[in-house]
Amino acid sequence: MLSEQSAATVRATLPAVGAALGTITERFYAGLFAAHPELLRDLFNRGNQASGTQRQALAGSVAAFATHLLDHPEQRPDAMLQRIAHKHASLGVTPEQYGIVHEHLFAAIAEVLGDAVTPEVAAAWDEVYWLMANALIAVERRLREERGGHSWRSWEVVERIPETADVATFRLRPADGGVVRDFLAGQYVSVRVTLADGARQIRQYSLSGAPGPDLRQISVKRVREPGAPDGEVSNHLHARVRTGDVLELSEPYGDLVLDAGPDTPLLLASAGIGVTPMTAMLAHLADSGHRAPVTVVHADRSPATHALRADHEAWAAKLPDAAVHLWYEQDAPAGTRTGLADLTGVALAPGTRAYLCGPLPFMRAVRSQLIAKGVAPAGIHYEVFGPDLWLAGQA
Repeated sequence: MLSEQSAATVRATLPAVGAALGTITERFYAGLFAAHPELLRDLFNRGNQASGTQRQALAGSVAAFATHLLDHPEQRPDAMLQRIAHKHASLGVTPEQYGIVHEHLFAAIAEVLGDAVTPEVAAAWDEVYWLMANALIAVERRLREERGGHSWRSWEVVERIPETADVATFRLRPADGGVVRDFLAGQYVSVRVTLADGARQIRQYSLSGAPGPDLRQISVKRVREPGAPDGEVSNHLHARVRTGDVLELSEPYGDLVLDAGPDTPLLLASAGIGVTPMTAMLAHLADSGHRAPVTVVHADRSPATHALRADHEAWAAKLPDAAVHLWYEQDAPAGTRTGLADLTGVALAPGTRAYLCGPLPFMRAVRSQLIAKGVAPAGIHYEVFGPDLWLAGQA
């Protein structure tokens, strides 16, 4: 909780700081990477830096955290902190790096705001920063301890399965032959690869299934968007990684996990590659004997781009009470619908809990429709692939 004096100062300066956060974060990253180029090379996502989405997410999360401290001084924004902490823990972020971030972030604030940063203002925002940083450090420490500490482990690719023209599934076994920890359906692993220029870039990929007790499975979409840089790691995996190759993986992390008993009605809604955690969830529900209704919603460009479609439908068919609704923008076969997902005619059982994964416009639209149908906002959970611009309120 903020001290009374700092709360008053933050409230008075939040509009000015919030308006300048875009410039502040741009200067911050420039200064950080000039002093520590290894962080850009081996920790931060260079694609997100080039597109500016990481700057937007940082600015939004700082503003959201400060606003929450002012509006709800008696509680922490645990949903935001948990989501960030899981990502940081999977990347191997250390407590010491928060000190480095503090140094360069506050240098950027002073540079951008100039004389407006009085000692009182600096002290108040310093308090905000360390409240957020120390909360994250504590959560990340707990997450790492639960997994035996953070370390990169070598995994051998034992099978590569083409799913669509741009999605491939990789099945991996630990190269050391050791024990594979259980994961919760919906979680992801970080994958670290060495690129042609020597950079060791890291990306998170959802575990799309559990093909065996000693295996991990990820399904990777090759990122190729017009007008934007190709995804460095996804294209590396597609172009260079074959059976017998070795990848470095973290332990599973992620807070989008099923939290429902066998009698809780569920909706699993996905679009595009957002299908990956949903397929794992369906497999878990089928294996665990889920009894309540499960509504499966998926939207894609066409059946040919619907990754894991056979698994998606097969696991749903094993549930005693499941309804599958598919939308395709083109080439929609009989039994599916043409266009974007629209839940207007989709019946939901009372008390439905929803899990969403896909592009932000899709998740925003589905969330709005679910709330209109009476689903409680607290019962709607989501996963964003990449910087969380939804949580930060920036997109």
